[in-house]
Amino acid sequence: MTAIEKVCDFLKAAGTYYLATDEAGQPRVRPFGTAHIFEGKLYLQTGLKKDVAKQMLANPKVEICAFKEGKWIRVAGEAVLDERLEAQESMLEAYPSLKGMYAAGDGNTAVFWLKNASATFSSFTEAPETVTF
Repeated sequence: MTAIEKVCDFLKAAGTYYLATDEAGQPRVRPFGTAHIFEGKLYLQTGLKKDVAKQMLANPKVEICAFKEGKWIRVAGEAVLDERLEAQESMLEAYPSLKGMYAAGDGNTAVFWLKNASATFSSFTEAPETVTF
């Protein structure tokens, strides 16, 4: 299993992860649930009209945190907007429940991938493990 697959699998298994962004120096954190690998990159999805998308466009440095079964992951990277329909369609196929709110090419669907990313897997009983992707 590759590093990116290990990260994506953990995020999916956790179900909910928390994405931190910056808004004029103030941290903003909110729950997310999409984690998808497309063309070898880790993607997440939101709406362009949402503050979170505006924050990632203004300052692409983000961090994700998730917890499951006594272990947690912290993922840091730069969010890069991918405006291609193929990327949007791939995400919506992976998460069909989103199709009620989003459609590829609707002007609102936004998929971001993480560039220069690193993830640290931690627990109270094991040494941390850091991977990059």
